[in-house]
This record gives sequence, structure tokens and C-alpha cells, in this order.
Amino acid sequence: MLRLFADGSTVVLQGLHRLWPPLIEFADQLAADLGHPTQVNAYVTPPSSRGFSPHYDVHDVFVLQVAGEKHWRIHEPVLTDPLRTQPWNDRAAAVAAAAEREPVIDAVLRPGDALYLPRGYLHSATALGAISAHLTVGIHSVTRWAAAESALDLVRVLAAEDPELRRSLPLGVDLADPAAVADDVATVVTALKGWLDRVDPAEVADRLRARTWSQVRPEPVAPLAQATAAAALSPDTVLRLRRRLRCQLREAADGRVTLVAGRRSLELPAETRPAVAELLAAGELKVADLPGLDAADQLTLARRLVTESIATVPGATAEHHGEREHAPGNGS
Repeated sequence: MLRLFADGSTVVLQGLHRLWPPLIEFADQLAADLGHPTQVNAYVTPPSSRGFSPHYDVHDVFVLQVAGEKHWRIHEPVLTDPLRTQPWNDRAAAVAAAAEREPVIDAVLRPGDALYLPRGYLHSATALGAISAHLTVGIHSVTRWAAAESALDLVRVLAAEDPELRRSLPLGVDLADPAAVADDVATVVTALKGWLDRVDPAEVADRLRARTWSQVRPEPVAPLAQATAAAALSPDTVLRLRRRLRCQLREAADGRVTLVAGRRSLELPAETRPAVAELLAAGELKVADLPGLDAADQLTLARRLVTESIATVPGATAEHHGEREHAPGNGS
């Protein structure tokens, strides 16, 4: 690695939003403020070297210069607001041609400087005189296209109930002849339009929420340590809402309560609503302070929340049980 660095290669430290505690907190708070998932990488470039050739990203970027100086050249997009399925290398020739034009930004970043790059803007950077290091804070924008994908996913589920769409094509059909299946395809397109009209926007929005929340990894938990803590709960035990776990409390018309946590949903008795709502609002409570429940029900609710990894017991860590912490992507 040192030899490659000496020869001009850039060192890339990926996924620091999952590894370095200050950046974990920073990225999570930024994601909560913006409503869009975030990531943080670091780039360390040797003197007088360029990290990457001109390219664009499919997510917004904040560049935070940490050390040394870097000369940035920014050009207009060749594709406005590109999606994740539209990377720059699919348009390499257009990107190379656009990079030869006059830049819209031609500037040197020094420690403490920041640069905002909306997705699609072409950029390249060269270290000046000394080793340069910067952070890139990527903002993975939730787009209307993501909502479209959620709507189409829902149509797939709904349309599977249509007996006409489940019918087989005729025996002996020649799939190499478009005319042979033209009528069937027309029937399918007409049916899908009808099913699309039946899509509930609220359900599409909920699918989009679940998809976005699943990109945020909650705080790791130590399963054995938390299981031991759950078995030993007392009224004085402190419960802490699991950090970085996106939660929402919902109440149905019949009084049932659902706690949405990441991509999962947890059905709870109606009488637990005040207690769960208070924990979500406060972030940390003693078991005895869970409102609206008697002592036995407080312990029952607390034990379930810890068992389901919705809440944790501070101090119950892997180090005490010789286990590795567990941080699944879906918040389970």
C-alpha cells in the first residue's frame, strides 16, 4: 500500500459512517435532518497527484477538506439528476468531452473548506504540494423514481391476483414473432394500467419509507448480553431506545398499536401506547417510569422491547459475555 501511495495512488477509506464513532453520530444526525440516507468516505492523495479522472456521482456530495490543499475543477452535468442505474462510465465519452470545457468552479480547497456537488456534476481534484485528505459526505437522495419503483412493486403484488394475467400463452406460440403475442401483451398492458389506478398512495409512501429506513444501520447490539439483561430487568433498570433505529408508532381505528422499527412491524397491546410513545419521545426511561402500566406490565413490555432489539440496557455489552456485537441492516 505504501509503495502504491508513493507512486501516486489515492488511499480510500470507505464506510467511515459505520466505523468511526464521531462520523457515525455526524452522519446519522445529518440523515435525520435531511431525511435522506448518508455515507462518509475519506480520500488521502499523495502530493501533486489526482485522485480520480473527471466523473460524476449518482448521489449528492459534500466535500470537507481535512488536510493539505486540493485543486477542484467542476463542470456542468452531461445528465441531470442521474439515478443509481445511470453511472458515469455508461457515458464516458460524453463525460470526457464535457471535462474539456470551461469549468463552472475552479478552486483550491484548504483545511476547513467545504464544497457541495449535486449529483451529476462532473468533478476531479489534484493534491497540491503536500499530502491532501478530505471527507466526502454522500447524500443518497430519495427520489420520485424510488417512489415509482415502490408503486410498480406494489402493482406486481396486486396484479398477481388477476386471473387473466395468470393465464398461459397458447400452446405452440412463437415468442420470436412479436405479432404472435401482440394481443396478449396489449391485454397485459391494459390490465396493468387498471391495477396502477388502484394503487394506494399511502401504501406506496410506506414502502418507500421502509426501503429508505432499511439503509440506516442501527446501533449494534450484543444479543447474549441483552438477553441476560432482559431476564434480569427490575423497575430501576434503564431502557434506552436503540440508537439510529428509525421508529414510528401507529394506532389503528380498532385501537391496535403497531410499532414500526426499521423494516419490521411489532404489534403491541393498545394499553402500551402511552409507555411506548414516552420512550420514543424521551429516548431513555427507567422501567418504573413507563406510564399507564402497572409494575408487572411495565416489566413485560420492557422485556419484549429488549428482546426485539428495539431498546437496549446500557452497560450490557459484548465484552462481558465474550461475544461479537450484531448489527443487521434491517434493524432486527
